[in-house]
Amino acid sequence: MAQPTAWDPHPEPLAVDSAPLPQYGSGSLADLLPTLAAGMGVPGTTATITELAPADRNCVFLIDGLGWEQLRAHPEDAPFMTALLDSSRGGTGRPLTAGYPATTATSLASVGTGLPPGAHGLPGYTVRNPDTGELMNQLRWQPWTQPRAWQPYPTIFQLAHDAGVHAAQVSSPTFENTPLTKVALSGGTFLGRLSGEDRMDLAAGQLAAADRALVYTYYAELDGAGHRFGVDSDTWRGQLMHVDRLVQRLAEQLPPNSALYVTADHGMVDIPFDEQHRIDFDEDWELRAGVALLGGEGRARHVYAVPGAANDVLTCWREVLGEQFWVASRDEAIAAGWFGPHIDERVYARLGDVVAAARDDVLIIASEREPKESAMVGNHGSMTPAEQFVPLLEVRS
Repeated sequence: MAQPTAWDPHPEPLAVDSAPLPQYGSGSLADLLPTLAAGMGVPGTTATITELAPADRNCVFLIDGLGWEQLRAHPEDAPFMTALLDSSRGGTGRPLTAGYPATTATSLASVGTGLPPGAHGLPGYTVRNPDTGELMNQLRWQPWTQPRAWQPYPTIFQLAHDAGVHAAQVSSPTFENTPLTKVALSGGTFLGRLSGEDRMDLAAGQLAAADRALVYTYYAELDGAGHRFGVDSDTWRGQLMHVDRLVQRLAEQLPPNSALYVTADHGMVDIPFDEQHRIDFDEDWELRAGVALLGGEGRARHVYAVPGAANDVLTCWREVLGEQFWVASRDEAIAAGWFGPHIDERVYARLGDVVAAARDDVLIIASEREPKESAMVGNHGSMTPAEQFVPLLEVRS
């Protein structure tokens, strides 16, 4: 790729195929549960993370927002997890990749279904519902749509349960009946507990409840601290210290023949509050021209053009943002494999006519349409290592 010079008024935009792809099929979040389930003999699952040894009892503890790079940068705040870094990904000391976009709804669906975003169909924070033409928030499930029509595939938990494996999810009671839980994490038994300590104790108990068990537990507050205060704030560090103790508490209670895997849905980057780093779509007439809907989030945008304007919007977004964002048409992003090796027909029109993924420390905010999201310190979504790389720490008994 040509490097721009100080006197070059038209530097080349970032090439679509220069974006670092998630490791779909060998080392992404979507590969984790199928690998564990295959090791327990669950039909219809395949072990694609070849570094992981089978275990009769498997527990996945997903810590929202615990990126690989952020964990490595704070060893003094997470001594127990830091000591496990060499165990990551079956002792290779390497991370997994989240998948694109690196955002909670997409990643949880990838974890639970064992499918990449192009198949499970939750390819962003907000995407257009082709049936209604409205933006749908896939984390909050607003406006409501039929969950099984939106994501029809069975979860790995359901496949495990059907195969006689004890499957359980231990999380906040708030999540028990949400549509996202139903499409991504249902199957077996849901057990709600408010405190992290209670979840760890119950997860360990569920592992011991059967000779073959697949248990999932979750902690959200680290991500909330990062969004509000940033990933180098005292509040975030305090949450990291707390979650480190939770991991140790669970690890020390593992029953025999168990494997505990500590992972995350995405990492996070802090973005400065100035016009250079936060480009406001609502105040930029060039970026707004020809755009009917702005979806996704600040570092991973889906852009939906008015009829007939898709090529013009693509050209404009590349000219304005192409040095800082990978900017692709829908078909270019699909061909490059951003959302996985294939796209289900029902998912195709959910993707933006233009898809923009940040390379640099920059956001496309929308101060009027998305005031809360635009005010966040920590952000995620794109394909940079800080956002994509997540740990897969391992403890075995």
